[in-house]
Amino acid sequence: MKHQTMKKPGKDSIIQFSIYAANRVGRLNDLVGLLNSKDIHIMAICSLDTTDSAIIRLIVDYPEQARDILEQNHFPFNEVEVVGVELDNEEQLKSVTCALVQAEINIHYIYPFIMRPRGKSGIVINLEDNDLASEVLKRNQIRVIRQSDIAR
Repeated sequence: MKHQTMKKPGKDSIIQFSIYAANRVGRLNDLVGLLNSKDIHIMAICSLDTTDSAIIRLIVDYPEQARDILEQNHFPFNEVEVVGVELDNEEQLKSVTCALVQAEINIHYIYPFIMRPRGKSGIVINLEDNDLASEVLKRNQIRVIRQSDIAR
């Protein structure tokens, strides 16, 4: 299966890879080890288990290199643009969800960053309208982060 890009990403947009892997012991470890061996850092990760496969969602520091590695090692995947938000504290999550509800923007799913430069927390959000969501969040003094913010 060739990878599929859902939409041409905007300048400096955060790219999420959704990797389809056989649901067997060690497959996630294989993927993590492969990226690590090529000095690609996983900044956010979420895994969904289905009956016969897993969907591993990843945000990495250098998506262009990760894309090449995934293709060379025959990992089927697609990629989408997502919104990253930096959080100063857990209460700020309410500000994020409130701003999006008021703008009537649907959240498809959300998961945390595991690593962030400057030691700040952050979340990855898949939304129905990334551009509008980014504008709304910025108007509400919520820091939207870009791919360059997570590159090392």
